[in-house]
Amino acid sequence: MLGPEKGVVEEWLSEFKTLPETQIPSYAGSLSLKKSLVPALYRVIQDPNSELLEPVCHQLFELYRSSEERLRRFTLQFLPELLWVYLRATASRDRQSNGCIEALLLGIYNLEIVDKEGNGKLLSFTIPSLSKPSIYHEPSSLGSIALTEGALSHHDLIRVVYSGLHPQRETFTAQNRFEVLAFLMLCYNSAVVYMPSSSYQSVCRISSRLCVCGFPRQQQKLWREPCNRVVLDPEFMVQMLTAVYHAIYNGEWDLGREALDDILYRAQLELYTQPLLVANAMKNSLPATAPDGSRGRKILQVEVTPTVSRISRTAVTAASIRRHRWKREGKGSVSRPLPPSFSLGVGLICSETLVPPSFNSLSQCLQLISGFLACLGSITRWQKPSINNCH
Repeated sequence: MLGPEKGVVEEWLSEFKTLPETQIPSYAGSLSLKKSLVPALYRVIQDPNSELLEPVCHQLFELYRSSEERLRRFTLQFLPELLWVYLRATASRDRQSNGCIEALLLGIYNLEIVDKEGNGKLLSFTIPSLSKPSIYHEPSSLGSIALTEGALSHHDLIRVVYSGLHPQRETFTAQNRFEVLAFLMLCYNSAVVYMPSSSYQSVCRISSRLCVCGFPRQQQKLWREPCNRVVLDPEFMVQMLTAVYHAIYNGEWDLGREALDDILYRAQLELYTQPLLVANAMKNSLPATAPDGSRGRKILQVEVTPTVSRISRTAVTAASIRRHRWKREGKGSVSRPLPPSFSLGVGLICSETLVPPSFNSLSQCLQLISGFLACLGSITRWQKPSINNCH
């Protein structure tokens, strides 16, 4: 670390210790004005041999346990980098160099699973309605949705699921490691809209590295430092995808797309179904080019195609039958042709939609349509004249 960067970090370490309680809100607002502080802290975190790493981790924990929300977010922006350094050291079995980072991660986790009174938190999640678009579907493709959220609420059909209670953890083990890390990424994603661009770059960069380090794909990257393969958990990868998705639409199009491809690459190798589903849905929903790239960052939006009618103009529905009433046309017989406005629909239906390829004759088509109309007549309240009365 260079001398000026070290001086910036040391000044930051000393000023908070002597800060009175009344000045904490103003201090939290001034942190964003220190442009050289955040890059210097990244340098400390990335260097496991730095003498400032332990005091920096201790200070980040003190900021996180404060009551000022902006100080908590300041610590949270470094979480992706902390996770990368911890998992890289764990993969190389170097537990001595990441002891302070491990303590910081466990401290944040233990603070997040309890409320202000020290009672365990019970997290609740509302299952979204299909009437709202997502990366998996567009409401227009589902046709008319009769049961809206308002209607569902009257019938108590809005489902809420709960997560917790999470146990306290004093140390990391192979069994609880990704339970803790996935929860930490969930905390990060809950505040991702407040994160600076440097944190978005960090989460995209570490997502790529975690997924490809130790694999042949690493040889295609600019960074080729030796690194062992890092074991990953599918739930943790889904949380990474959530953060990357937000970064893609908030100024990190190139880094985010690269991270998405790398996560998908790792999910395919591991045959993890959840990350595969989410990553493929994300990739298929992205536009071909960066959205509003000339205007920089923007609020995350779900790109949805315009709502269009999914019903063919020639499809037979109850509404179309009401429009095309049977007409009496003087003399005729039972086998008289249907009105022109309706026979056009019959011909198209026989050749395109309802009739299988084996139905080639007109009589077979009419038999099928008659059966179809009989079914509609039993469920729709409209009266048509009897064919026997047509002379």
